[in-house]
Amino acid sequence: MRGLSFLSRCQARLALASNSKSNHIYSRLNLITCVNKINANWQQGRFYCRMHTISSAQAAYRSQGGVLSSENLKVRTFSSHDDDECGKNKLLKHIYSRIKGGGPITVADYMREVLTNPQSGYYMHKDVFGTEGDFITSPEISQMFGEMIGVWIVNEWMNHYQDQFLQIVELGPGRGTLADDMLRVFSQFPTIKDKISLHLVEVSPVLSNIQAAKLSVPGEDVSSIEEDNGIGDKGPYKKCTSKYGQDIYWYQSLTDVPKGLSCFIAHEFLDALPIHKFQKTEKGWRELLVDIDQQDDMSEKLRLVLSPCDTAASIAYLKPSLSATEERDHIEISPGSALIVQNIVKRIKESGGFSLIADYGHDGDKTDTFRAFKNHQLHDPLIDPGTADLTADVDFSYLKKFTDLQVDVFGPITQEKYLINMGIGYRLQALLQKAKQEHWASLISGYKMLTSPDQMGERFKFMSITSKSKNNYIPAGFVDLNFGNESES
Repeated sequence: MRGLSFLSRCQARLALASNSKSNHIYSRLNLITCVNKINANWQQGRFYCRMHTISSAQAAYRSQGGVLSSENLKVRTFSSHDDDECGKNKLLKHIYSRIKGGGPITVADYMREVLTNPQSGYYMHKDVFGTEGDFITSPEISQMFGEMIGVWIVNEWMNHYQDQFLQIVELGPGRGTLADDMLRVFSQFPTIKDKISLHLVEVSPVLSNIQAAKLSVPGEDVSSIEEDNGIGDKGPYKKCTSKYGQDIYWYQSLTDVPKGLSCFIAHEFLDALPIHKFQKTEKGWRELLVDIDQQDDMSEKLRLVLSPCDTAASIAYLKPSLSATEERDHIEISPGSALIVQNIVKRIKESGGFSLIADYGHDGDKTDTFRAFKNHQLHDPLIDPGTADLTADVDFSYLKKFTDLQVDVFGPITQEKYLINMGIGYRLQALLQKAKQEHWASLISGYKMLTSPDQMGERFKFMSITSKSKNNYIPAGFVDLNFGNESES
């Protein structure tokens, strides 16, 4: 433990920062003010410490999930399936019917059916998160993750939009854990507490109910509403008041969220959006499609096949994005992710604001990352559709192509760098100093899961899109100040 010596070094850095006129250094002063605030309030009993009970093995699956060799995926063209289960899997029957009626479908169409089919989609009818689900997200591992995101929002609002009302828009909020941690941080700052509203984009009825139960005032009747603003866009389908006093609204789509000054948060959201897969062959680039393989014993299995010629997706999405220097022989493209980024950019240019996109991904160097998770283990994505999470790494280099010179883009940087720059080490020290000794191992384990390069620290990336700055401002987390770096002694 580094204890007070670590805190002293943080104070020394602050002293150095105070002598600088750099705008990005100035933003760190607000940042540390925020971290100090939550630490002080916690010590006064107004800030709780949430202990996680997640083992390293349960969390490690996510960091290892992308370490699939391209050789393994390329030779796995056909998928096995237990025919006894076929009769039980209504979604599989539906997919078979689509293929038999119209031919092979794109991987994007397959993902869309598997994840969000209204009757049998993976996300639509159950809680898929946590130790009892199929995967664990960073907010579930430690409260420190959500606190750092909350501090980031407060810092950026203080530097650019203080006293203005701000919409916090979270895409795919899971169980609502990240939103809850952020709202708790905001409640410690009177200047922003009553200046925000929370807008959650969630298509799953089950998950929206779980989010409402976590975020609303205990015992409050969460209202379901039907609203149309008269211009084609739908309004919120649910609303309530948070236990911290802010209004919360739920929407089916980002396009339904009202325009206005906003902070957009997309944490582990884009990885679940449908992708198109393309393979380079001797005949040029071909799209991979999902088809049925008729076996000798008359059983049927799903498989991936190559399209015989250009497809609509290869013409519309692949060819415009290919560069002359492209060295990969396999590319995954998510048009839905591009549309989300375009929408965020458009809204930021029109109304101001900032955004944070955090997901496991790469900067244009990975190839075949399409995979599934079931019970915290890698799972063949073509087996028993609807029973496992489908995902693919986010290509941040592709997303950047859908921004423009009227906004600023920062990153991607690793989760380790972002969290350390945000002062997570500083926050850990404050929690350890106040927590009971039997809780130390849990706090330290959560910190390591989030920041260690061999767990989540390297695999997960952060990117920010902000309004155009006139003074070379760099947002908190993206300036390498190494607060709380474990390498320090």
